This record gives sequence, C-alpha cells and structure tokens, in this order.
Amino acid sequence: MTLNEIAQNLLNLVRGGRSNHDEHISMDQIKFNIKHYRAMFIRRDYARNGFISRHVEQDLGCVDLIAVDASKCCQINTTCPVFRTSQKIPKTVRYNFEEAISYVGDVSGTTSIPMVHANTIKYLSYDKYTNTKMKSYMLGDYLYVYNAKGVDMINVRGVFENPEDVAVFNKECYDNGPCFDAATTEYPIPMDMLNMINQGILAGELALLAGTFSDTETDRVQDPKTIRNIGSSNKQEQ
Repeated sequence: MTLNEIAQNLLNLVRGGRSNHDEHISMDQIKFNIKHYRAMFIRRDYARNGFISRHVEQDLGCVDLIAVDASKCCQINTTCPVFRTSQKIPKTVRYNFEEAISYVGDVSGTTSIPMVHANTIKYLSYDKYTNTKMKSYMLGDYLYVYNAKGVDMINVRGVFENPEDVAVFNKECYDNGPCFDAATTEYPIPMDMLNMINQGILAGELALLAGTFSDTETDRVQDPKTIRNIGSSNKQEQ
C-alpha cells in the first residue's frame, strides 16, 4: 500500500464509511501519525528480536563524498582533509545507541565499510593492523569515511524515520520524477506492522479527534433521526 492509501483507509474507518463535508481530520495529521507509529514499532521490533525486516529498509543510492577540513571551526584550517557525505543523511530510526544504518560500502553493494563510533576514530592511526583500512562513522547529520582516498562515492542503506526524506539522494529519480511519491510508491513497512499501526492510531489520535468533532454537529447531511425529530416539533408548534 502507498502512504496515501494507508491514510485514506484510516480516514474511511474513522468516518464509518460516511463522507464528511466539514472535515476536521486532515490527511497530513494522519500521515504524521503513520510515520510516528512506524518508527516506534520498528524500534520495538528491533529491541525484541535484534534484527529488522528488509521491508522497512531503504536505499539512498549513490551518495557523493567530499573532502572537508577536519577542523570544526570556520576560522581555523588544519589542512587535514576528511571525507564526508555531501548531503546530510536523513534521520534514522533510533536503535538504542546505534544508528539504524544497515550498509555503508561501495556502489556495487559488494564491499562494505565497517561503521564505528566517532569517538574511536582518533585511536585508529595507532593500530598497525587497521590504520590503513576504511571506516565509517556518523558525526552530526553527516556520514564520514576514514581513509577514503580515491573513493568519491558510496552506497548507504538504512531505516529512516521519514521514508519521504530518502527521495533527495537518488539523482536518477529526480531526472525521471521524485523517488518517493505518496500516491504511487509502496510504503516501506510489512503488513503485520501496518495492522498494529492502524490499531494504535484508531485507538489513540483518531479516536480522540473523532470524539472531539462530532459528525452530528458538523455534517451538512443531517441524520434522518434528527430530521424526524425536527418535523415532529414543528407539528406540535402548529
């Protein structure tokens, strides 16, 4: 199912099949809740099982690396280049203290670059066995690659909070249209988890909104029972 189909299905369920002209529940609200519950259930699933379904994983495609100065201060140049992604990596689903990135490596997908914690990078140069090996790490919103000389592009895959954010990374998609289209792209989530999301939203946010804004007060098409009551009152007054 696409994101639009999932949201429309939830809206139809809370409406009870009736079309409401004075809609108080927006599709944007529903889509936000879908993304929130998706991230929450993925995180719970990982904590319980220790692995993540491939159906929630997304591919950022070919990601450019650029050389930047190691200094974090704009006024200071250390002349020591490090390599990082040219664009910010979309926020990943939170896995305890780990980044939800499942693969960093060459664009062919055959050779991975191990991920390490950013704090360990300063010790790598002292290890004679690994000081020439490539390592990757997240720092801020960027992904850095240690010892990336001669490498100007990598492939990154992971589980991201908002699947729509992934669209900006694949250049080929932009030439032929957006990578992620809420109306046509299958939403990255397995069906069993989708059922849990629907139940959570229907019992929570949508139940609250539906109770706050009653159809009997806002629907332009009056309920037949209400019309009969009004007719009876008018006859008594006459």
